[in-house]
Amino acid sequence: MSENVVEFTDANFDAEALQADQPVLVDFWAPWCGPCRMVGPIIEELAGAYAGKLKVGKLNTDHNPVVASKYGIRSIPTILLLKDGQVVGNLLGAMPKSEFQKMIDPHLQ
Repeated sequence: MSENVVEFTDANFDAEALQADQPVLVDFWAPWCGPCRMVGPIIEELAGAYAGKLKVGKLNTDHNPVVASKYGIRSIPTILLLKDGQVVGNLLGAMPKSEFQKMIDPHLQ
């Protein structure tokens, strides 16, 4: 993971994601998931492109079932956009970078 991508866990999710002072993109994934591996490089690109404006992180659903369950994650990759602790956007499955940008851009200051 790049320096711009945070590793979210059940233990740090509230502090790192819900209490963040900027919008947060959360990639729910697992290492065995093929489509998740396709989305991974896009997540890294977005983290670099939106550095300072958007917090980007990944949450391994195999290791962190509490947060995944709280958000009803049943299929991965699922990508949620949080703002002020609330879900304001979501994408399911492998999508092109432009779809992520369409979801993110309206929520930036």
